[in-house]
Amino acid sequence: MVVDPTTTKYLIRATLEAEGVVEKPDVVGAVFGQTEGLLGDELDLRDLQKSGRIGRIEVDVVSKKGKTEGIVLIPSSLDQVETSILAAALETIDRIGPCKARIIAQSVEDVRVVKRSQVVERAKEILSSMLQGAKTVGIDLKEEVRQAVQISEIVSYGSEKLPAGPNVEDSDAIIMVEGRSDVLNLLKCGIKNAVAVEGTDIPEAIITLSREKVVTAFVDGDRGGDLIMKELLQVAEVDFAAKAPRGHEVEELTQKQIVKALRNKIPAEQFAEMFGVGVPKTTPPRRARAAPPKPEELRLSKELESYKDELKSLLGSSKAHLLPEKGVSKEVAVRELVDTLRKGGKGVKALIFDGVITQRILDIASDNGVEYVIGMKTGSLVKRPTNVRVFTADDLKVK
Repeated sequence: MVVDPTTTKYLIRATLEAEGVVEKPDVVGAVFGQTEGLLGDELDLRDLQKSGRIGRIEVDVVSKKGKTEGIVLIPSSLDQVETSILAAALETIDRIGPCKARIIAQSVEDVRVVKRSQVVERAKEILSSMLQGAKTVGIDLKEEVRQAVQISEIVSYGSEKLPAGPNVEDSDAIIMVEGRSDVLNLLKCGIKNAVAVEGTDIPEAIITLSREKVVTAFVDGDRGGDLIMKELLQVAEVDFAAKAPRGHEVEELTQKQIVKALRNKIPAEQFAEMFGVGVPKTTPPRRARAAPPKPEELRLSKELESYKDELKSLLGSSKAHLLPEKGVSKEVAVRELVDTLRKGGKGVKALIFDGVITQRILDIASDNGVEYVIGMKTGSLVKRPTNVRVFTADDLKVK
C-alpha cells in the first residue's frame, strides 16, 4: 500500500477481522461513520482529512472461507496525543457493513524515525562503497598486474585435469594442496610448483607424481586438512608435511603466513607421529619387527623369483594381483586394494602391486593371513607385523 507522504508524521497501523465478506469501501465507511461525533469537533475525521491533517485511509483486505482479515493504515500530521486518541478510537468499531468486526490498533509509528534509520543504513552503504573504491585506487599497479599474470599461469595436470602451477612438471620438488583456490593463492605469492589433490579421493596422477618428486603436503588447519593428510600419507609418498595455522585455510593465508608455514615443515614420519595421522589408531601393537630378508634367501627362493616376475609385469599399471594358495589370481586397481582386502582378503597368500606399501595395507594383510606383501616401495611404516614378509622392488632388484 502507498501512504500519502504529504501528511505523514505518524502512521497508525491497525488490524481488522470481520465475520463475513467486506470490501475496502465498507471499512473506510465504518471508520468515518462509527467515529463521527465520538471525539468532538476538533478530532472529527472528515474535517481533519479536509484540512490535510489526516491523510488518505489505506485498507488491504483478504477474504477466505466467509471471513475477512486486513490491515488499516492512517497517516497523521497531528501531535502524539491526538494521534494516539485516534488510534484508540478505531477499536470502538464493532461492525463493518452488515458484519460483526473487530479492529485492533497495533502501533503508532513515528515516520521520521523510520526514515532516519533508512538514511543511516544507506549512508553506511555509500560510505563503505567509497572506502572500498579508495582502497582499490591505492593498490600498487605493478603488483596488480603481476598478480593477474600469475593467476593466468594456472594449468591442468594429468588426465584428471588437476589445477597446478606451471612448474610442476619441471620442478624436482612440488607442493600438494587441497584445491584450486589454494593453487591460485600460492601463485599470487610466486610459488609455481603447487598441485591440487581435489578432495580425499587421491587421484592416480598424484600417487605417480609422489614417486618422482620431493613432495611437501600443505593442508588447511582444520579437520578436513587432517583427513587429506592422512589419505596422502597412506597412498602417496610424502616427504614433508606443513599445515596452515589452526582454523585457517591455505587459500586465505598471506604471503608471510605461507612462507612461514612452509619454512616450518617437518618430515612426514614425524608429522604422522605428532598428529596421529597416517596410522589407524586401532592398529594392535606388534611384538617385534620382521627381520629383513637375507640375500641368499632371495637367490634360493623359486617362489620369490615368480613374485619378482609378477611385479615386473605390473610396472606402471597401478594394478594389484592377489595370489591365493590355490586357484586363480585376482587383479584390481591399486585405489581399490584396501576395500578388496577387507572384503575378500582371506585365503590370499601373496599381494603384489604397483604402489607404495602403507601401514594400513600391511595391517589388513596381516589380519587376513597374507604371507607376502610386495610393492614398489614402503611408505611410513611404524610397525611391521611378524607374520608378513615384506619386499620392495629394490629388494627383488626389479627396475
